[in-house]
Amino acid sequence: MRNKFDEQLHRLDEQLTHMGELCETAIAKATQALKDGSVEQAKIIIEEDEEIDQIEKDIERLCLKLLLQQQPVAKDLRRISAALKMITDMERIGDQTSDIAEIIITSKGESAADAIHVIGTMASEVSKMVRNSVTAYVNKDLELAKSVMEADDAIDAYFDEVRDEMIDFIKEEKGQNGRRIFDLIMVTKYLERIGDHATNIAEWVEFSITGVHKDSAVIHEG
Repeated sequence: MRNKFDEQLHRLDEQLTHMGELCETAIAKATQALKDGSVEQAKIIIEEDEEIDQIEKDIERLCLKLLLQQQPVAKDLRRISAALKMITDMERIGDQTSDIAEIIITSKGESAADAIHVIGTMASEVSKMVRNSVTAYVNKDLELAKSVMEADDAIDAYFDEVRDEMIDFIKEEKGQNGRRIFDLIMVTKYLERIGDHATNIAEWVEFSITGVHKDSAVIHEG
């Protein structure tokens, strides 16, 4: 019985890793589409979000199966509970890459190559946070999870920097290109939110390992 349970936990790890990879790919594609002003690529990103939604449902079913059929206790229960929370954040990451794609579509393919250096850096950093948070779960790596939480401050600082620069640019341009600048601010806001979701995932990883969650400070023994 335990061997079967371990096999299902391993499958859960694999599916979570795959979902994380899909999120990373979506972030990378959205960044490239923004740089190129590619409406076609943006449409593909929105279509591919359905795969992220589907794997969320698959993982949810697996977790519920583990809870109902295996009746896990202590660490195993925390691990499954954390996974259920994590997939919600990953699904929202997929939604936010779709939101970025929508901005690309409504801007009618206008390239953002002039602003991509900062946005590209943010995208790379939040993508790394997503990857590390899922890796921390699979490997039960508390230190890696904590590094993701710490990285969120840098993402917030990037957003503040871009926002302030864009506001100054609007003033200099006397309102010209205002909509385009607003779009870029929104893109960075979505990236900041992705960083927040990666941080949430890391906090649930911490809970799965220690039994303590940052917001609730609840301790589960075992």
